[in-house]
Amino acid sequence: MVEKQQNNQEETREVTEKIEGQVEEKAQAPELEEQPTEVTAESEAPAKELEAGVEEKTQAQELEEQPVEVTAESEAPAEELEAGVEEKTQAQELEEQPVEVTAEADDQTEDIGSAKEDEDQVVDEQSFQELYEESLKSIKEGEVVRGSIIQVAEDYIMVDIGYKSEGQIRISEFIDDEGNIKAKVGDEVDVLLEHHEDENGEIVLSKEKAAKIKVWDEISSIYQEDGVIDGRIVSKVKGGLSVDIGVQAFLPGSQVDLRPVRNLDALIGQQFQFKILKYNKKRRNVVLSRRVLLEKERKALKTETLERLEEGKVLEGIVKNITEYGVFVDLGGIDGLLHITDMSWGRVGHPSEVCSIGDSIEVMVLNFDADKERVSLGLKQLTEDPWNSVEDRYPEGARVTGRVVSLTDYGAFVELEAGIEGLIHVSEMSWTAKIRHPSKVVSVGDVVETVVLNLNKESKRISLGMKQVEPNPWDVIGEKYPVGTTIQGKIKNITDFGLFIGIDEGIDGLVHISDLSWTKRIKHPSEIYKKGEEIQAIVLNIDKGNERFSLGVKQLNPDPWDEIPNRYPVGSSVVGTVTNVTDFGLFVEIEEGIEGLVHVSEISKEKIKTPVGLFQEGQELTAKVVNIGKEDRKIGLSIKRLEEHEEKSNYYDYVDRPKAATSNLGQLLKEELEGRAENLLGGEDKE
Repeated sequence: MVEKQQNNQEETREVTEKIEGQVEEKAQAPELEEQPTEVTAESEAPAKELEAGVEEKTQAQELEEQPVEVTAESEAPAEELEAGVEEKTQAQELEEQPVEVTAEADDQTEDIGSAKEDEDQVVDEQSFQELYEESLKSIKEGEVVRGSIIQVAEDYIMVDIGYKSEGQIRISEFIDDEGNIKAKVGDEVDVLLEHHEDENGEIVLSKEKAAKIKVWDEISSIYQEDGVIDGRIVSKVKGGLSVDIGVQAFLPGSQVDLRPVRNLDALIGQQFQFKILKYNKKRRNVVLSRRVLLEKERKALKTETLERLEEGKVLEGIVKNITEYGVFVDLGGIDGLLHITDMSWGRVGHPSEVCSIGDSIEVMVLNFDADKERVSLGLKQLTEDPWNSVEDRYPEGARVTGRVVSLTDYGAFVELEAGIEGLIHVSEMSWTAKIRHPSKVVSVGDVVETVVLNLNKESKRISLGMKQVEPNPWDVIGEKYPVGTTIQGKIKNITDFGLFIGIDEGIDGLVHISDLSWTKRIKHPSEIYKKGEEIQAIVLNIDKGNERFSLGVKQLNPDPWDEIPNRYPVGSSVVGTVTNVTDFGLFVEIEEGIEGLVHVSEISKEKIKTPVGLFQEGQELTAKVVNIGKEDRKIGLSIKRLEEHEEKSNYYDYVDRPKAATSNLGQLLKEELEGRAENLLGGEDKE
């Protein structure tokens, strides 16, 4: 625009000079050329000059009749042209008046021409002054013009924009982000004319405001042409980011990328291209989008990628997103899923252990669904499966070292190499200790030495053992403690069914409750023993296969039942105390730990349904030993038979006692009693 104004001003000056020349020529031409004149020899030369003047006047008239184009920028010079035309018209009127040419008229003509020249000179000076003033006013306030730097001072820059005076601009407007002054004498710069003159009579210019006006023009042009604009993200604001495109613009969070960006702060300071969604110059509001450009680019890449996708093909992609179950890889306009199970032949705790967002990786296409546009990728498939040759590296019985990678309730998983893991079952961790959880023995990350117990290539399982690294103590325990050996140890645990006594490191022996005493009836071992108490016991049995060690305490003393038949022969009477009364009989303790049973049928001659209520615990009674079972450790007692025996004894004592003679009636009674006695004795013998 500035160049256009300068061209218009030059054209205006040329037209003005041309008109002034014509006016001058007309003023010098004699106005008497139309009147008849006597030509003498002396006036031939002036006549020729008049003819030449007429020709020049004619040319001037032809120039006047040519149309002159007046533009908006040359409105002020056009007014000057109109003033010149008026003067020319007045000159023509003078030309049309008849004039007599005489000797005296020549002098008058010369005087008139001289006066006219002075008058035209004054008019021309006034016209040029007005034209100059108008040309200065053609640069309007608020207009952007191009100027030239003529001076670089400490605090300001002096710029010449073709005005009657130069303008000053603060030097801060020429300093970049690094503090360098980007200005030197002779540089051309676009500036905004804020005011023609301030209070000091100087014009006020601004480079920054001119740049902003140009930016808005550029924004409008780019928006209309559906173009893109470069910008730099400068800060994070509510709902998105602030972008510097010459003016501050807003980039919504949803328009930053194709997927939501969690860390917007990471983008600050980066330079991108953006699409202008909308703008409002009055409100100074510009809304940008980067997503629109990415979608357009992605669509083009997607078409190209789909054409070359096929199963088994190896492609290069960029890690776009990481989840707990895998990684999304951008193959070029289309994303593929690299599942965590296809990332490595070995164990992967989280996909982030293998790759990071932005990494460039090579993957193999495992499956491609063209209809749903789903792509399954694999990373481990680029290398050979280590299980293919596992038998050669890990034969059964081999000692191997690995790292504990996982613990479960039933064992520990040990990584022997990438992709090869084995299981140490909890039962294979110790020969002797009862391990409830593997964490009692090992921890994740521990390096352990194991033995390969079993290998199943098809199911990809390896069974390992830790205890097999050491000799089995049960192999030598029988030699160290043969059956019948008396040992001494501390009670490590007391249960309802017996005592556990520590024998050797990791080996405990069990004393069952039935092996605590020959004679005592023990309801719970804690009635006799306490935990930590040291006792003696005899080795009864060693079961190596089931890893059981049986002990006995009562076996330290002889079995009292070996002497019971001798001490309590059948038919003898014993005195004991009732310890228990049941519906089927009485339990009577005849000595400590030795009890006999009086069955309900052996209590009385009379039929008794139950002895409960007839006898009390602690009651002392006498009974007859009727049988002894040594193997069963039972003694049968009878109260009824003891009473019958006593009746017989009393009868015989009575019969055998000497008495005086009796009457015949007494003799008869005696015989009757003897007969009954024989019958009674005969029945007892049968029993």
